[in-house]
Amino acid sequence: MVTPKKTATGAERRAELLATAAEVFAELGYNATTVRTIADRAGMLAGSLYYHFDSKESMADEILSAFLTDLWAGYQRIEEAERGPRETFEGLVAESFRQMERHRPAVAIYQKEARHLAPQERFRYLADSQERFQKLWTRTLERGVADGSFRADLDIPVAYRFVRDTVWVAAVWFRPQGRKSAAQIAEQYTSMVLDGIATRPVAG
Repeated sequence: MVTPKKTATGAERRAELLATAAEVFAELGYNATTVRTIADRAGMLAGSLYYHFDSKESMADEILSAFLTDLWAGYQRIEEAERGPRETFEGLVAESFRQMERHRPAVAIYQKEARHLAPQERFRYLADSQERFQKLWTRTLERGVADGSFRADLDIPVAYRFVRDTVWVAAVWFRPQGRKSAAQIAEQYTSMVLDGIATRPVAG
């Protein structure tokens, strides 16, 4: 007896199309991507894509908002744990890479497009998220300086920019099926940032 081939539900097909759109946006850029481009990549007519989404703006909105919702839910869990600044720092880095593993194309889109999309009313939450991100990481760094976990001469604004850029630029090269997992990369990252990469001379 031949088992009938299972067809995707509407929700499953929608999720597949969003995943395809995310890859195309990340690869080509938001402005260079059209509904037809996404439809071609998905193997369907552009008109059929409109059955699921009314515009490419809607697709980009869902992709970015899903990523940020998951990211901030993870960050909130870490904050609510009320751990020390170093442990909080490590937790935030680990959560960032975990979300990068889940939403890699969305992270790439966020990195490339947030500045251009944020002025639009529909994407105003991107600017709000950037502000929240800065406050959270700055607060963590300031706590670390205050309790002696981090260097007293740490330039907080510079340290924040360094952390922000070096964490999220990893979306350019990170691949979920790569040689190291997101957790392993996060561990390496925090070790290098917090403990350095140079060996320390042995006393005596």
